[in-house]
Amino acid sequence: MSRDAIVLLGVNHKTTPLAVREKLALSAGYEEPLRALGQLAELREYYLLSTCNRVEVLFTCQDVEEAQRRVLELLFGRAITASELEQYVYRHVNADAVEHLFLVASSLDSMIVGEAQILGQLKEAYRHATKAGCSGFILNKLLHKSFSVAKRVRTETMIGANAVSISYAAVELARKIFGSLAGKKVMLVGAGEMAELAAEHLVRQGVAEVVVANRTLQRAVNLARGYNGRAVALAEVRDQLRQVDIIISSTGAPDLILRKEDVRPVMRDRRNRPLFFIDIAVPRDLDPAINELDNVFLYDIDDLHNVVEMNKSERDREAVKAQRIIAEEKLKFCGWLANMESTPTIVQLRAMIERQVRAEVEKTMGRFETLDERQRQGLEKMAAAITGKIMFPALRYLKTDNHCVSLPERIKTIRELYLLDSAANEQEDL
Repeated sequence: MSRDAIVLLGVNHKTTPLAVREKLALSAGYEEPLRALGQLAELREYYLLSTCNRVEVLFTCQDVEEAQRRVLELLFGRAITASELEQYVYRHVNADAVEHLFLVASSLDSMIVGEAQILGQLKEAYRHATKAGCSGFILNKLLHKSFSVAKRVRTETMIGANAVSISYAAVELARKIFGSLAGKKVMLVGAGEMAELAAEHLVRQGVAEVVVANRTLQRAVNLARGYNGRAVALAEVRDQLRQVDIIISSTGAPDLILRKEDVRPVMRDRRNRPLFFIDIAVPRDLDPAINELDNVFLYDIDDLHNVVEMNKSERDREAVKAQRIIAEEKLKFCGWLANMESTPTIVQLRAMIERQVRAEVEKTMGRFETLDERQRQGLEKMAAAITGKIMFPALRYLKTDNHCVSLPERIKTIRELYLLDSAANEQEDL
């Protein structure tokens, strides 16, 4: 049986509009989808990643087409149509899957090249996979390699020097709108990692006050305390709109938390003083129709594309170096996979040759009753040397990359030449 294929399926900000991505977002977490994937007999190992900009599933299987069909049907089939699946979902197999994962881990596939968040998100997703027991020998090796590739990229390039996170991009957008954030009041809706990063950047920009609203008040209190801000309950968000200038929303809510009709009366109380919303949640927290109100400006995560042009040329120069590192590491990993594929044949071939050589040596030694221990050791060394010399051409043929003959074909040739699948050899190996 041939080695399992490595397959990666997904959608991201490059291939799929936000309106489609938010239908596919795993807002309820990893536990249930991982359990569901475990019911698919076609999968050997599997791993799932869900962030605000991508949903990807990585797995190993024998039948690529059937496994792809079952996975897409399970994860995405109820959320979008078959034609949308075909249009938006990218598919990578083996070396292409390895390369894509390395690009993601190294943040070269992120909306903001060089952002540091994605590696932490990959590791968090991996923790869920290991806890669920669904990542095995191959994916463990591949995912750990992706972490080390990302570290090498950050160590050997300056890709992170001019990079910004989504949260920082949101703050930069607010700064561009106002010119300066000094003296402005900002409300963060959500108290997760994105909100914390945004708070960090806001304080550096000199905002007058940070208000944190969250479903769990204690989390809001904890975040606000770190930035000399104040905490409010999620139910108080509408009232707070009368006092703040900027709202950055990043909750994990499955539905909208603010609608157009919630904001309209607030603007009368504000005497139409401008109010800026930046929605970095997927699915969206804020009703797109809010943007239709006078003096209200709403930006979502896709609008941040304009902000990420900042320092783009410098990041692109560093990205070229990073691409070279990824190409090198992909070749190394694919070489390891190839060795994995040929190892059973090499082990079996060596055992067969050693068996035959030893049988001949035993015959020879049987004719000499006077052999002492030193002479016996000499014959043993000779037998090992003969085995190595017989093995060498086959090993070189298997391990030397030949673009005209694929590795599976080379393995098949060796097995046929040495009769490794013959009934006699199989019987002797029992």
